[in-house]
Amino acid sequence: MNLFENQNLLPYQGEILYVPGFVSNDFFEKIKNETLWKQEGMKIYGREVLFPRLTAWHAERGKTYKYSGLVNIPEEFSENLLFLKNLVEQKTGYHFNSALLNYYRNGNDSMGWHADDEPELGKNPVIASLNLGAVRKFQIKHKVQKNTIQSIMLEGGSLLMMQGEMQHHWLHQIPKVKEAGERINITFRKIL
Repeated sequence: MNLFENQNLLPYQGEILYVPGFVSNDFFEKIKNETLWKQEGMKIYGREVLFPRLTAWHAERGKTYKYSGLVNIPEEFSENLLFLKNLVEQKTGYHFNSALLNYYRNGNDSMGWHADDEPELGKNPVIASLNLGAVRKFQIKHKVQKNTIQSIMLEGGSLLMMQGEMQHHWLHQIPKVKEAGERINITFRKIL
C-alpha cells in the first residue's frame, strides 16, 4: 500500500492523506480495555476545566509531551499499541516514538480547534492519526482564511496523515455531535 498515491485533501499549505480500512476496527476493544485512561484538565481564568475526553500518553522512555499546560509522562507501549505503531511505520516509512490516545465516550466528548505545533514536534511534524470505533467528523480550517472549513468523516480502522506545513497554516477539531458511539483516536508522533 503506497499512502502517497492518495490525493492530498488540503488545497494548499500542507498535506492530509486519508486511508479508509487501514486496520481492523477490532482493535477498538483491545486498546480501550488495556489503556489507563485519565481525564485531564487545565486552568481557565483560575478555574479547573476538565477536557471533554479521556487521554493517555505512551512513548519511548523519557519522551514527555507538553500541551495546554500539561506535562505528560509516558507509559510504555502495550503489545497492541506497539503492533499498530509498527504497522503504521511500515506503511508510511516514518518512525514514531510516541502516541497520544484520545477516548471519545459519546457525542459530548470533543476536541476544540487547535494545531499540533508544539516545539518538541519539530518544524513540520508528521502525525499519523489512527481511528478506531465509531465514525466521527474531523474538521479543518485555514488559520487566516476562516471560511475554508472542510469536513472528513473518519471511519473506524482508518488512517489520517497530517504532514508538511499543515500545522503552520491549518487548525483541526473533532466537534460535539448529538449522538455518537465510542471512538478512540491514536496519534503517532515523533518527539524530538
